[in-house]
Amino acid sequence: MDTLLRKVALPSDQDASGRNLGQEEIAAVSEAILSGTLTSTKGRFVKTLEQRFAARLGVKHAFACSSGSAAVHCAVAAVDPEPGDEIVTTSITDMGALAPILYQGAIPVFADVDPRTCNVTAESIAAVLSERTKAIIVTHLFGNPCEMEPIVTLARTRGIPLIEDCAQSFGATYDGRHAGTLGDIGTFSLQQGKHITTGEGGLIVTNDDALARRIFLFINKGWGYGDPEPDHSFLALNYRMSELCGAVAVAQLEKLDAAVTRRIELAGQLAELLRGVPGVSVPFVGPRGIHTYWKYCIRVDADVVPEGVGGIARLLREYDIFTAPRYIQKPAFMCEIFQKKRTFGKSSFPFTLARPEAVDYRLERFPGTVEALEGILVIPWNDRFSEQDVRYIGEGIRVSVDTLRGVR
Repeated sequence: MDTLLRKVALPSDQDASGRNLGQEEIAAVSEAILSGTLTSTKGRFVKTLEQRFAARLGVKHAFACSSGSAAVHCAVAAVDPEPGDEIVTTSITDMGALAPILYQGAIPVFADVDPRTCNVTAESIAAVLSERTKAIIVTHLFGNPCEMEPIVTLARTRGIPLIEDCAQSFGATYDGRHAGTLGDIGTFSLQQGKHITTGEGGLIVTNDDALARRIFLFINKGWGYGDPEPDHSFLALNYRMSELCGAVAVAQLEKLDAAVTRRIELAGQLAELLRGVPGVSVPFVGPRGIHTYWKYCIRVDADVVPEGVGGIARLLREYDIFTAPRYIQKPAFMCEIFQKKRTFGKSSFPFTLARPEAVDYRLERFPGTVEALEGILVIPWNDRFSEQDVRYIGEGIRVSVDTLRGVR
C-alpha cells in the first residue's frame, strides 16, 4: 500500500465536512424561531416544503413527517391492511422500512433480489404474491432505480397498491420520471446521511386523493385539521414534522439538484478510474434509469481477488477509507425480530396469523440475496468530494486489489 498518495481526510456526511448546511439554513431556522410558531399546524415552512416538493416531482400531494420510517408507516397505513395481510418487500433494506408493516398488523413477505443491483424484480415479486398480498414495497437501493415498468405492470394487473421506498434515491429517475412517482405512493428520508438532510425527517407523495387523505390523517393522529367537524377518524400517531426541520428542509431542497448532479459526475470519474481493475465491477444501471449514488457500491469477485470484499475493506481502512462490506451483515429476515418473532409482548403478533410459506426464512430460498451481499462493498459517497478525493478512493481500491492478488 506504500504506493498510495498521502492520506486524504474524506468529507463525511456525519459532520459539516460533508454536508452543505450553511447560512441559508441558519437564516430559515432563525426566522422560524423568531416567529414563535414551531408547530407545522400553524407555521409556514412545512407547508412550503410540501408544496415545493410536490411541484418538483409533479405530483398532486406531498406530506412531510418526522422520519423516513414514519413515511413508510404512513404509506402502509394508507393502504389499510387487515391483520395478517401480506406486504411484499425486499430482503435488503433497513428495519425502518419493515417495522411499520408489523406495527400495522401485516406480514412482511420478502422477495429475492437481482445480485447486480440488490433490487427486487418483477419476477422475484411475482414468485411470492398470494391472495393475501395487500401491497408491494420496492426499494431503490443506493439511488439505483428498480426496473419499474414490469413491476408497475404486475401491480396494476393484480390490482395491488405499489409503494416506492426512495429513502436513498432523491433525484433518481426511470424513463425520465422521478422515483416515487411511478407507483401509488412514494416515501423519502431526510435522515443525516441522505442526499439532503434535516437530521431526521420524511416525505410522502401520491397522486391518489383517497390515499392522500389517509396519509394526512395518519400524520395527525387521525384528526382532520381544517374539516368542518374534525374528529379522530381512526387509530393513528403524531408523525408531524416541526417547523425547525421544515425550515432546514426548505433551504436544503434548493441545493438538491446541484448535489445530485455532483454525485453523478463524481461517480462517472470513479467508474473510469476502476476500469480494468481485475475482479471489480462498477454499479450496474439499467438503460432506462438514472442512478443518483447515495452510496457507491462495487462488486468484487472473490475468485479473482483473494479475501474479496473483506480484504479490500481491511486494506482501505489503513488509509481512512471506511467502507461497508456486504452493506448489511445479513438479510433483513435473519434479524432476531423475524427469527424469534419478538413483537408485541410474548404474543408474536402478527406472525401468529401468517401462512407458513410467507415466513419461510431459509437462506436457500434467496440465492440472489446471498450472492448480492457476499460480493458488494459499499463506499461512502458525497457531493462534497473533490476530484482528488475520488482519485484517492480509486487508487486505494486499485492498490488494494493488486496487494491481495500479490501483484505488489
